Amino acid sequence: MTRILAYTSPARGHLFPLVPILDELAQRGHGIAVRTLASEVPLMHSRGFAAEPISAGVEAIHLEDWRAASTQKALAASVATFVQRAPFDARDFERALRDEQPDVALIDINSWGALTAAERWGGAWAAFSPYPLALRSRDVPPFGPGLAPAAGPLGRLRDALLRPVVLGVIERKMLPPLNDVRKSMDRDPLRHFDELFRGAPLVLSMTAEPFEYHRDDWPDSVVMVGPCDWDPPAELPDWVQGLDGPLVLITTSSEFQDDGRLVEVAIQALADSPYNVVATVPSAQLRGPIPANVHVANFVPHGALLDRAVCAVTHGGMGATQKALAHGVPVCAVPFGRDQPEVARRVAVAGAGTRLPARRLTPQRLRSKIDDAIGMAPGARRVADGFRAAGGPSAAATAVEQRLMSVAL
Repeated sequence: MTRILAYTSPARGHLFPLVPILDELAQRGHGIAVRTLASEVPLMHSRGFAAEPISAGVEAIHLEDWRAASTQKALAASVATFVQRAPFDARDFERALRDEQPDVALIDINSWGALTAAERWGGAWAAFSPYPLALRSRDVPPFGPGLAPAAGPLGRLRDALLRPVVLGVIERKMLPPLNDVRKSMDRDPLRHFDELFRGAPLVLSMTAEPFEYHRDDWPDSVVMVGPCDWDPPAELPDWVQGLDGPLVLITTSSEFQDDGRLVEVAIQALADSPYNVVATVPSAQLRGPIPANVHVANFVPHGALLDRAVCAVTHGGMGATQKALAHGVPVCAVPFGRDQPEVARRVAVAGAGTRLPARRLTPQRLRSKIDDAIGMAPGARRVADGFRAAGGPSAAATAVEQRLMSVAL
């Protein structure tokens, strides 16, 4: 039996897409140990996994990018958080290696210290990425601001000129402190930020074309497996069964981002609409009255709602957005920060929905964008077909077996 250690950052949006991959590996006879958020350890035990919490030092460092005044500053704040966590998750991952003695390790792409520790370990390992990979490419714009792809010589010139400007902010924040961590672990310094990700023997990218942009220069290590859709087991509220007619789902981030305004504006936009509106707000605080056609809950399994939805209004988070598209449901994405401008732009480029920057969010604009998105169901179905073709958890488990286990054993 191959022993597999999975290590996540303190984000449910990174743990949950990993769960069906771990389930698939367990069904194939492999032993699974997980290090993740303390709050989710009982849930992992219920899957039959050996599970322990990640270091409290890692969990104590919170993302506060929502305080930033611009998208670029928010991205820089996210980078600073991952760098700050790196010394803690490096030591924590090495402790997990000693405790579990795994043959293979699967590491969250946001656990930058753990990725470095895996390099030093020298065993068989992979990174998993539940958001768009921030890899430099001649075929796509620089990652971060959500620029539209530009074709032809002028487009490539634009990207070449912008790349050092956009990525310079990230690299100035990331490289010096992260290279200090790498130096302490006898690793060579990074020259560019994405060398950290390119160093992984295998990268499980949880997306697929046509949602992800086509690139001719993907590294051989990258395997796109599509989104690995998973909801924790939960009973549907009784009121869900009583909903008649078309439904619009509204989601916000599972990590606090001060994006409750999206739900408040969506409620105003759809108060007089013919739609049932369901808003899930795991970390947002709402103000104001709730109309009769609106239901608000901290959590409802999205799968059951998406089976009857005509549109999903998301904050541009990769998990919620791809989950809707995997059901063939078009999306209106309102990005607030992090990777969300990139996700929202991909929605629009794929013809699978619309995007509305948070700074332009008003009830009138949002209602218009929702109406437009509802008419883009064919594009959402094309994306769903691409996701299915990528293979999901089964393809991910096969990539781990074929590319890593022969090395490990």
